Amino acid sequence: MAADADGFALMILRVEDQWQVSPLPEAVAEDLDGLVGALQRQSRHQTPIVLVDVEDEFFVAVRLDGDGEPRALLSDVTAAADYDLAADVLDLLGEDTPDDLEDIWPAGDLDLFADLGLPELELGAILDDLDLYADEMLLAIARRLGFADQLAATVDMVPH
Repeated sequence: MAADADGFALMILRVEDQWQVSPLPEAVAEDLDGLVGALQRQSRHQTPIVLVDVEDEFFVAVRLDGDGEPRALLSDVTAAADYDLAADVLDLLGEDTPDDLEDIWPAGDLDLFADLGLPELELGAILDDLDLYADEMLLAIARRLGFADQLAATVDMVPH
């Protein structure tokens, strides 16, 4: 999968047991409120998910819970020291930017994809593999959930 040096932002929808992947505008990709707004404009019956890769350094995944409140996952808490989007996700999660920026760990909802067939333990194993770049982690998640081909094809179409 070719990835843009700046990353990508995608809307993932499950429509009648088929996954659809489409790019989100660049302006939305840098703004947590914009990402949540994009999710809120979708039908909850379509299982909307937003995935954002930022410079292959980290990723953010966002879904809405049953009450329409955002659930989020940040692949690397240390990204909050340098990226507003990551800092905004930590704020949403009620967590502070870590003082120690040497160790990388995820923050947020590790059960984010459990209802779709990716349990916390498997997601944790993907996130713990520090040899993977953010886009590779997202591809591993997509592969497990069944939309890897659509993800790769859409990312390849994103302007580089």
